[in-house]
Amino acid sequence: MNDFSFSVPQNIMVGRGSLAKLPEAAKQLGGSHAFIISGPHLTKMGLVGKVADSLAAAGFAVDAFTETEGNSSTDTVEKAAAACKASGADFIVAFGGGSPMDVAKAGGVVVKCGGRIEKYEGAHKVPGKIVPLIAIPTTAGTGSEVTDYAVITDRAKGIKYPLDSQALRPPVAILDPELTVSAPASVTADAGMDVLTHALEAYVSKGANDFSDALCEKAVSLVFRFLPLAFQDGTNLLAREKMHNASCMAGLAFNSAGLGLNHGMAHAIGAKLHIAHGRINAMLLPHIITFNADLGRIRNGEYALAAKKYQRMAKVLDLPAPSVRLGVTNLLREVERLNRTLKIPASLKEWGAESSKVKELRGEIVSAALADATTATNPRPVAAEHVEALLNKVMGG
Repeated sequence: MNDFSFSVPQNIMVGRGSLAKLPEAAKQLGGSHAFIISGPHLTKMGLVGKVADSLAAAGFAVDAFTETEGNSSTDTVEKAAAACKASGADFIVAFGGGSPMDVAKAGGVVVKCGGRIEKYEGAHKVPGKIVPLIAIPTTAGTGSEVTDYAVITDRAKGIKYPLDSQALRPPVAILDPELTVSAPASVTADAGMDVLTHALEAYVSKGANDFSDALCEKAVSLVFRFLPLAFQDGTNLLAREKMHNASCMAGLAFNSAGLGLNHGMAHAIGAKLHIAHGRINAMLLPHIITFNADLGRIRNGEYALAAKKYQRMAKVLDLPAPSVRLGVTNLLREVERLNRTLKIPASLKEWGAESSKVKELRGEIVSAALADATTATNPRPVAAEHVEALLNKVMGG
């Protein structure tokens, strides 16, 4: 095993009703003026007001930006950063799903370091500390509350900018499952499959290690047990709590181990076709498992390490796995079964994409997937012809 680092410097507050600990967390940061970054849906529900009121009651000044959108854009980051800077706030509360988290992280960079966010694309480009963050996720999906990553979309260019810096990791995260109850079934499904993709990619990543493996195994087992329950009944607090925990554990895992081609292609396709990130991850996942397992290629009588680890994961899930081939096959079938249960389309064609549009964008998608930072830790080397073949498969007949 190669050398690795595993760092969990955050204060992670977990449990039902833990939102009430927000003022305490803010005091620990030493701030006096909060800037909440969230979206219009949570504002209409009154939840942003609830967060603002709890801080105001504790003596904090409060301002807010509530215009984040799905696959948040560079323009949104610029607006949020300008509003934050003008307010004079000294800490940010990221409240919502993956998009508010990304905008809060990227906005914190722009406020402190200046310039446009694309300047900081890639690994270790943020030169110093950003505006301190308290992350409060309202979906169980990205794990962004414990990671060094953010992804921002440039709508004009049709590309995504991944940012990777330890400065982006929030010092405080609050995981309150009661905040996830209002998520619609489709959002629950997409976010939950993002969790599964994080865990399965980190598990076979070139950067996988004993710490990340343990988190991945627990996260995957929680997803298969509790995601269908949360999807079927959004008020099931036990299922919501377990999915919140799974999301956080998967985030901790991939923050150490990295991801792979699944996310590289999801970023590329999502930026061009504007499909929900978790959904395209779910659609790609069976094809990526097949690609990484590479069962048709045996070296010195041995299957690829990724295939062996998929077999081990099948055993974690109590699936029949007496051989590598059967373990991989049964894990693959279980993923496909879960997608069907969650009513996730099996292909881009079923989702509604036009084959002519995908064909037109093929070259750009392939280039973006190969250049994506997450692709670098894929267990199997990736070439353009591989991405093209996988794109054909996920497109469907």
